[in-house]
Amino acid sequence: LYRRIPTPLTRAMFATLTRTAASHATARSAVFGSAAGGSTSRFAVRSFASLEFDLGQGSVDYCDDRVEHTEDTHFLLILGKPGGGKGTISGKVLKDMPNFHHLSSGDILRHHVRECTAIGKEAKKYMNEGKLVPDDVMVRLIMEDAHRFVDDGKSLLLDGFPRTLEQAAALDKALDVDLVINLDIPTETIVERISDRWIHAPSGRVYSYSYQPPKVKGKDDVTGEDLIQRDDDKPDCVRQRLTQYDETTAPLVDFYEKKGVLKTFEGTMSDVIYPEVKDWLSEQLDHEK
Repeated sequence: LYRRIPTPLTRAMFATLTRTAASHATARSAVFGSAAGGSTSRFAVRSFASLEFDLGQGSVDYCDDRVEHTEDTHFLLILGKPGGGKGTISGKVLKDMPNFHHLSSGDILRHHVRECTAIGKEAKKYMNEGKLVPDDVMVRLIMEDAHRFVDDGKSLLLDGFPRTLEQAAALDKALDVDLVINLDIPTETIVERISDRWIHAPSGRVYSYSYQPPKVKGKDDVTGEDLIQRDDDKPDCVRQRLTQYDETTAPLVDFYEKKGVLKTFEGTMSDVIYPEVKDWLSEQLDHEK
């Protein structure tokens, strides 16, 4: 089996699998990492005996056997329309629940490409051809970074992946997302919020006439230069992006709802929604203990 595993990522996984399996009375089950305090991590748990790597397709297939997870490690995903406050809610969660580590798929991809890692080079080939990085490559990228934090007993807040039903299914083969927050913000609230945004292009300073207006209408506070509105912040473009979200990402709500791990929060203001989010998360985390 080891000879069939070509990448540093999967070899590292294999090494961890064998070390873990050796510590059990039986080598039938394996775990990718251990949480703090010596308890078994719930990260990417599958049956060791039926783990197979399909080199021809570059994919990883797992059986459905899972070791029961402990209360120490969780995987949180926040869903919601663009401009719906995901970043704000994520920031508050990370501040109030320091055991969560923020894992951005975009940051991970850029890091591996910049550092010219083996998997980064593989991803860059697709990017250079103007293609999307395949789902299985993105999953491997995420898993490579994820296991380091889970080994230290950290929980993860996933950002930017999955975005489609196909990506969720691919990720589910390797990582069992157990907490999903769905932010249901009215479309017109988001259109008003984003189309109210104006920027000073040279500096990147952002203004909003509803909550952070410039001192002089249409002018940058520092330089006095004109503010502009980006094309994708104009109402028609915003509505188009929201429609695209409904077509591609919204099915994730059904996917995770059927798994019984999703909670929807409705509202128009993040500061009002977040206390409910925090209470629900605290309940779920306490329930596991």
